[in-house]
Amino acid sequence: MNELLEQQEQQHDITSKWICTANHGFIAYAQEELRRRFGQVKAMVLMPGEVILVTLPAAAGQVLRELQTDPLIFLRHIQPVQQEFNLTEVGQEELNTAIVSFVQSHHEPQSGQSVAIQIRKGSNEAGAIDLGLMKSTIEAGLNDAGLETVTRDSDWFVSIFAGKDTVYVGVSTPAANLSDWSGGALRFQREEGQISRAKFKLLEAERAFGLDLATFSEGLDIGAAPGGWTSLLLERGLKVTAIDPAEMHPSLTANRRLTVMKKNASEVKFHESQFDLIVCDMSWSPMQMVRLVMDLLYALRSGGTAIITVKLMHKKPLQTIRDITEKFSEHMEIRRMKQLVHNRDEITLYMVKY
Repeated sequence: MNELLEQQEQQHDITSKWICTANHGFIAYAQEELRRRFGQVKAMVLMPGEVILVTLPAAAGQVLRELQTDPLIFLRHIQPVQQEFNLTEVGQEELNTAIVSFVQSHHEPQSGQSVAIQIRKGSNEAGAIDLGLMKSTIEAGLNDAGLETVTRDSDWFVSIFAGKDTVYVGVSTPAANLSDWSGGALRFQREEGQISRAKFKLLEAERAFGLDLATFSEGLDIGAAPGGWTSLLLERGLKVTAIDPAEMHPSLTANRRLTVMKKNASEVKFHESQFDLIVCDMSWSPMQMVRLVMDLLYALRSGGTAIITVKLMHKKPLQTIRDITEKFSEHMEIRRMKQLVHNRDEITLYMVKY
């Protein structure tokens, strides 16, 4: 009996530390999601509105299993904190050497594997640290240890966050950080002639949800103008119907696979199960958007996909999300909800029709 109580006490004392990042202004909601998932969160702000240091009452492996199996909506990126260095006690050269020594002593990265070094600075007061020198010194040390340093597609990350007084370091796989971009800040390069930056949201959704838009045949874009999302669907080879009373971009209108309906979405009629993909990125209130999309779901075939952005227009986003998921769940399997990097005051839903 005493042994069982001792084991329970030891399990209760197991914690892990993480640096967590969300879109600016939404870190409090990511923290609340963590609290609901793990029961208790000790948090310290590293960058207001965006980055926090948290201690969770669970081992690192359990945390990763939870977050990878059932991802949170607002948590964009994490990094483990396995070592901390106090900037008031170490200088730049000593700090660089200590980080190299820590990474070299880490038992997981093996000789011949590749490592990417991701360094972020969370405070201007950490400005005395030369991040370029830190990165080059660490790279040289890892190369000497037989590890290849790369910028993309690495086996391992060395994640470093320089706070006001402390540098936090962790070694992990890209999957364990929830994103292979530093801080989760995925970026796409703007193309010549690109109609709008809204296209980046659909590009990111395709990647984040593991979709290949080219596998769909016919799509409906609700509230399409000026045509950022429509342009990507056309590039992927789909036949597209775009609904919007506003003008579509002139570069799209000559495309033979595009049908433009200059009407409100409430005024149009389609054949039953006409489309295998519906997308919608309208700046409407959440429940208006839900009603509009649901009124057109008859045109989406069973097993068809919907990618919808939901605007979070007031100060209760978690309640808004509960309300819209309750409505959509009557007809759709909600596969994933995520605030993407290119979302602002909104989230993106990936759903499949029953």
